[in-house]
Amino acid sequence: MNDDERLRRWRLVLGGGEADGTGRALAGADAAMDGTLAALYGERNGGRGRGGRDRSAGLGASAPSVARWLGDIRTYFPGPVVQVMQRDAIDRLGLSTLLLEPEMLEAVEADVHLVGTLLSLNKAMPDATRETARAVVRKVVDDLEKRLATRTRATLTGALDRSARVSRPRHRDIDWDRTVRANLKNYLPEYRTVVPERLIGFGRAAQSVKKDVVLCIDQSGSMAASVVYASVFGAVLASMRSIATRLVVFDTAVVDLTDQLDDPVDVLFGTQLGGGTDINRALAYCQSQITRPADTIVVLISDLYEGGIRDEMLKRVAAMKASGVQFVALLALSDEGAPAYDREHAAALAALGAPAFACTPDLFPEVMAAAIEKRPLPIPDMVTHQ
Repeated sequence: MNDDERLRRWRLVLGGGEADGTGRALAGADAAMDGTLAALYGERNGGRGRGGRDRSAGLGASAPSVARWLGDIRTYFPGPVVQVMQRDAIDRLGLSTLLLEPEMLEAVEADVHLVGTLLSLNKAMPDATRETARAVVRKVVDDLEKRLATRTRATLTGALDRSARVSRPRHRDIDWDRTVRANLKNYLPEYRTVVPERLIGFGRAAQSVKKDVVLCIDQSGSMAASVVYASVFGAVLASMRSIATRLVVFDTAVVDLTDQLDDPVDVLFGTQLGGGTDINRALAYCQSQITRPADTIVVLISDLYEGGIRDEMLKRVAAMKASGVQFVALLALSDEGAPAYDREHAAALAALGAPAFACTPDLFPEVMAAAIEKRPLPIPDMVTHQ
């Protein structure tokens, strides 16, 4: 990189003014790029003051000016940077209400975080905006399904088959790899062969339901990304005939959205982000729906800030585990890692044998596969409580 290019980059970082020390002027596309940064990160807009001066640029409080700015940042910056700048604009400049206007939604770069913001505004949305908002959410959901569905189905189908192994399999159902390993002690050197006294096989694939999965999702505002991912995974699981899936969302009330699982967009618009939290009430409902505890997996997705009865919540978890339910506690289901969470409740769950940890969407199929096979969960190294 030559000196001129280095000065250009420092000028864009520092924001101009006498204090930036570069002495470099910007023109053309560089000046326009600098303007988009100044509109969001200048002192007047709550920033630190790039270059140490009070910059006069800003987005203003109108959808047309914001829509133009959204178009500009897509011109000058790559997609991941655009999404970060959009989130900063919503947080720093209070632009949430402008997302209720169709022209702004049409200009925005859709991602999981934007979907969370739209869902939090759902009840305030005018009819003219609702269809545009649904189209934005649909695009994000479709992209997530394409990314996650195939691997999830393959991973869980394999886990279901393995969990159905039988000791007297038919010839075509024998798992030869595991059978040989189980009979190595019966190796006959003179014949250079293993005598398979014990056959291990896969249970024959059946069309009947093998596992019941209950997704219990905290819909408080901090869990927005988790709600989006959980709804997509819920739809994927519901599409598998061998898994009976129930999806329950809660704040201080409990709503069963299982009937809408064929369309995750309907699920998402059936949520209401924000409000309090009553985990005990939600788990009580989930517990009442369990008919086959030994074949049931309950996945609680929550930051564990309990507004209900803490001791009752823990007693319910203990009772479910004692009955044979596989209980999984996720502090988040997102790419961001663990949010702020109640450490005392996380430790209490860990003491019951239900470690609470943050899970990425890419890891979720492996977590579910482990729960199906009743083996230790693949908890990430950054796990918070186990």
